[in-house]
Formats: sequence, structure tokens, C-alpha cells
Amino acid sequence: MRHYIRIFAIVVFAAGAAACDEDLSSITGPTPNLEPTFSSIQANIFEVSDSAGRVACINCHTNVGRTPAANLNLLHDFAYDQLVNRASSQRQGWSIVSPGNPNASYLVEKLVATPSAPIVGLRMPRNIPPFLTDGQILVIKRWIENGAERN
Repeated sequence: MRHYIRIFAIVVFAAGAAACDEDLSSITGPTPNLEPTFSSIQANIFEVSDSAGRVACINCHTNVGRTPAANLNLLHDFAYDQLVNRASSQRQGWSIVSPGNPNASYLVEKLVATPSAPIVGLRMPRNIPPFLTDGQILVIKRWIENGAERN
């Protein structure tokens, strides 16, 4: 009997794990092609505005004709190195993106900005709605959870 319970538990766990990788397009709203990869986040969040009216991150976080906001350049050739394992200048002891740990990644804090997630300055994008949707933030968190690889 215990053998069957173990098998049942393994099947339930496997089904739950598979559900975690559900078709994310159903929850990402205005960015239906968004996937938990750096290249997808770069293309669908950092570099373009979305259909809900959220402005592209590179509107402010660029070195083209200006100093990037918060000295964070999110243009294609710079973004990964500007984010991953880079110390946050606004929150001591934190990285902007801490691979494997979205709860210690200041990028997530700046996107969520709740009382339990204190930030310096404004919520991104610039405290002007529309903000990223919960689904878009979930995809970014999943990328970080998965190790924040450059892919």
C-alpha cells in the first residue's frame, strides 16, 4: 500500500511541477510572447512598450543622448551585465538580480513596490501606470528563480 502512495505522491508532484510551466501567455496580458528567458524579457519588456500603454524601460534606461536613469543601461548589448550579480546602489547588500533568488533581487522590488518591499525612489516605470502586470512580473521572477541565465 505504501508503494502505491509513494507512486501517487510522485505523480501528483510531477503534475504540479508541470503546471508551474503552464502556458505563460495566458497570464502575461499585453505581452503574450513573454517567456522566462533573458532574451524574451529584453525583447518584450525592456525594449518595447506594450499594448496596455506601459512604456519601454529603455526610454529612460539608455545611454543614447543621456546618462541612463539610475546608471542602469538596459539597451540590448548592456542589459544583462548591468543587472545580473550587480550590486544595487539603492539597497545595501542586495544585487539588482540575484540568480536563483527573486526575493533578494532589487529589480523585483522596484517593479512591485509594496509596503513589504521598500524601495528607494519610485516604482518602475517611473511611478506612472500602467505598471507591469502580475503575470509579467511572475515571468521575470521565474527567470530569476531559474538562475537568471543569459539566454
